[in-house]
Amino acid sequence: MQHTKKKHIFRNAILIIILIFIVAGVAYGMESYRNIESTVNRSFKASGVNKQRNVSQQIKRKKPISILLLGTDTGALNRTYKGRTDSMMIVTLNPDKNKTTVTSIPRDTAVAIPGFENRAPSKINAAYAWGSSKTTIKTVQKMLNIPIDFYALINMGGMKKVINEVNGIEVVPTLSFKYEGYTFKKGAKTHMDGAEALAYSRMRYDDPNNDYGRQTRQRSVLVALVKKSGSISTLLNRSFLNSLSSQVQTDLNFNNLTELAKDYRSSDKIVKETHLQGHGKEMNGQDMEMMHKKELQRVTNHIRDGLGLPYKSTGSAAVFSNTSNFP
Repeated sequence: MQHTKKKHIFRNAILIIILIFIVAGVAYGMESYRNIESTVNRSFKASGVNKQRNVSQQIKRKKPISILLLGTDTGALNRTYKGRTDSMMIVTLNPDKNKTTVTSIPRDTAVAIPGFENRAPSKINAAYAWGSSKTTIKTVQKMLNIPIDFYALINMGGMKKVINEVNGIEVVPTLSFKYEGYTFKKGAKTHMDGAEALAYSRMRYDDPNNDYGRQTRQRSVLVALVKKSGSISTLLNRSFLNSLSSQVQTDLNFNNLTELAKDYRSSDKIVKETHLQGHGKEMNGQDMEMMHKKELQRVTNHIRDGLGLPYKSTGSAAVFSNTSNFP
């Protein structure tokens, strides 16, 4: 259930999209640096959550931090409403141990969302729709009994505009399928424009790994975009940066990101990935993923270890199962 991979953090974190700004600014001069600083700051939005610890000091002291990475499909298929989060990952960065952990949370995880307990059980992806990043952070913290230091949200639907800005991306599909008029062949490198890349990343029900498979495909699209946007001309293109900033929202400010880029590079030497594994059950007329308390505790231990924090019992927001034959 848990895998160790070296030097592959950039294929796992939505944060890489934001770090494009930093690479461009630091590498190509003060004028560009100031332009990119302005662009990044337009993506800043405070969550409204009272932080459980002094996060600025954590970064200044080069101590482990956590980032809640969220992906939403708002804007896809001409949708303009806020929408729910289709992807959710908790990333911990520990420069002392040269270690990163990446923990995926299924969008259908059954929880009691803080402030909306009367609707429980609810899917965890409703937390963003009902209360934005603030409620999402509160829900994750209460579910796993961990501190969330920062969040970063990317609009997967709007990413098709960004992909078109770089004239498409190259992706190798992980499986063969047809979706929204496009045909994808496993193992065949494919040039995709924004619409095709969005279709590739959105398909869910024909994937044998369901939501877990979709999260993998979404990450591959983001990585392909980073590879394509790695040239100087692209990074310094105002249209590209403006398009990218309009699809990203985070409470990491420019100074935070600069310090991360400078002092946390060693964190990608060891990467440990895992996911919260549940079992399907129909509740409130919806198919949800119910978690066993032992599984919640395992994930709590995994994240707290990544942050260098002592043991604590898992949280209370999840609607968990005590079924003895649950894996």
